[in-house]
Amino acid sequence: MKTSIDLGRPTLALRTRAVSGRLYARSLLVCAALLALGAVLAVVALGLGDYPVAPADVVSVFFGGGRRAQRLVVLDWRMPRVLLALMLGAAMGVAGAVFQSLTRNPLGSPDIIGFNTGAYTGALVAILLIGGGYCTTAAASLAGGLGTAALVYLLAYRRGVAGFRLIIVGMAIGATLASINTWLIVRASLDLAMAAAVWGAGSLNALGWAQVVPVAFGSIVLFAVLFAVAPGMRMLEMGDDAARSLGVRAEPVRLTLLVLGVGLTALATAAAGPVAFVALAAPQVARRLVRSSSVPLVASGILGAVLLLGADVVAQRAFAPAQLPVGVVTVSVGGVYLVWLLWREAARR
Repeated sequence: MKTSIDLGRPTLALRTRAVSGRLYARSLLVCAALLALGAVLAVVALGLGDYPVAPADVVSVFFGGGRRAQRLVVLDWRMPRVLLALMLGAAMGVAGAVFQSLTRNPLGSPDIIGFNTGAYTGALVAILLIGGGYCTTAAASLAGGLGTAALVYLLAYRRGVAGFRLIIVGMAIGATLASINTWLIVRASLDLAMAAAVWGAGSLNALGWAQVVPVAFGSIVLFAVLFAVAPGMRMLEMGDDAARSLGVRAEPVRLTLLVLGVGLTALATAAAGPVAFVALAAPQVARRLVRSSSVPLVASGILGAVLLLGADVVAQRAFAPAQLPVGVVTVSVGGVYLVWLLWREAARR
């Protein structure tokens, strides 16, 4: 039902015995439109390839129809990649929203702060020095991301953590880790170095159902905890003093959000490598679409999923039959976006 309080934009109130809140009509419309765009992109991605499948046949496969070859191609070969693109894109978009909210800066992204690089360092150690499969790489990626986050947090802490200081310290740590990553690759054997370099560009190639289950489980757990502490994140956006006056323990909530953001970043990095700029661009584009004063978590996640899936479609078909790493496409688009964002911030000051 509609609220009796004028909040300046069309609003719906949600009240149950367990939860209560407000849903903004524009936010709902934007999320619905992005979900529809994602569904269309998924159907297109499932139909494109050396064995093309018409969109109508792709939809038919989901309802038990289609030929046997079509079901094999759509469900067994292409579906895992599409699901991973959607889940990992959502994880990156939400992680970017968390860090931009914590730093209160559009440049506050795991790409810029260095957490992506730290997770990549952990994964490189597992790939080049330890060896092992996805679980080992995922654990090392998480350890690298958390270690980097802890170091950045400690170096940036001065009676609290200011957003701008966190970004500057993170950029310095990220640059140092990038040089370590280069050294690790140079020291490795040629085969391992080439594999690590391709993976480091960010790629969904060669991923399958073996990665879908752990990524889905990790995403569900991290998203559930994050949305439970999201009200505290909104309070922190008003400043630590205002948050404390409303009963929020600022530093514990900030640390929890930091760990959750790093966890989402490490989850994506372990599966696809450090795909750049999705976490940077998705929250800001979503905020402008929703016209919100704060960074919207849900819209950022959905837009991140759409961006990564769209970039992967371009990476697969732009130079077919050769397939580019998806990170090449996101870097190309994201570089232009970053230049525009820096220009806009400079003009604003």
